[in-house]
Amino acid sequence: MRIFDPHIHMTSRTTDDYEAMYAAGVRAVTEPAFWLGQPRTGTTSFTDYFDSLIGWERFRAARFGIRHHATIALNPKEANDPRCREVLGVLPRYLAKDGVVAVGEVGYDSMTADEDDVFARQLALAADAGLPVLVHTPHRDKLSGTRRSLDVVRESGLAPERVLVDHLNEVTVDLVADSGCWMGFSIYPDTKMDERRMVELLRRHGTDRVLVNSAADWGRSDPLKTRATGEEMLRAGFTEADVEKVLWHNPVAFYGQSGRLNLDELPGFTAEATTFAGNSVLRGGSGE
Repeated sequence: MRIFDPHIHMTSRTTDDYEAMYAAGVRAVTEPAFWLGQPRTGTTSFTDYFDSLIGWERFRAARFGIRHHATIALNPKEANDPRCREVLGVLPRYLAKDGVVAVGEVGYDSMTADEDDVFARQLALAADAGLPVLVHTPHRDKLSGTRRSLDVVRESGLAPERVLVDHLNEVTVDLVADSGCWMGFSIYPDTKMDERRMVELLRRHGTDRVLVNSAADWGRSDPLKTRATGEEMLRAGFTEADVEKVLWHNPVAFYGQSGRLNLDELPGFTAEATTFAGNSVLRGGSGE
């Protein structure tokens, strides 16, 4: 089973996770810029983080045979902090970088006026950069937030096929399906969706424009939920080709619109003493 996890926060995961993901069939990931769990205090906090996404994390993933890509944005939660909004001025520089395959996560957290403004401005940046967009739907009042997100996308003039609306569920999926945007689903141990509910939605809606992700982060989450969903699909009677479409071809098709995907096969973990900026994930080998 070949897997591309289109939304996972590897900054918060361990090298054990990378090894387990590779063993489960994961060969590519996209890591969206997100809130780190506590407020950032200024633009340099973001630029250091963005640099790590397009540098160190890509190197770290490659050591375990996984191609790493990123999406870059000011996330919805921090859009409400004036100290953080200054980062909008440096985003165009990062949106031009290799390995950056979309603008994201953008959208809503609390649906404030500041979030309205930041969302619209970042959709305009995506249009200028020629990149697709990853939209985060809010965890609270999700139906209203999804409707509002789709309204803002329509107002932006972006083609719906260049927009992925994520964290959907049974309540919001029809809205996004009718909009023509791509539909993203996060599979979690306790919250969001689980693999059985996901399979039921696939039975109803089919496999077109559907992306399944683990959205694994600092909280209780599981970077192997993509694999679990594929296995549940097979048990439910979906074919191996169906699984390959959902877990590989669909994310490739969406993020491929950036023109920046690199899916060349990597060798996986080796004992080569290569480093990134003087740091190595190979410390502690025999003889060291």
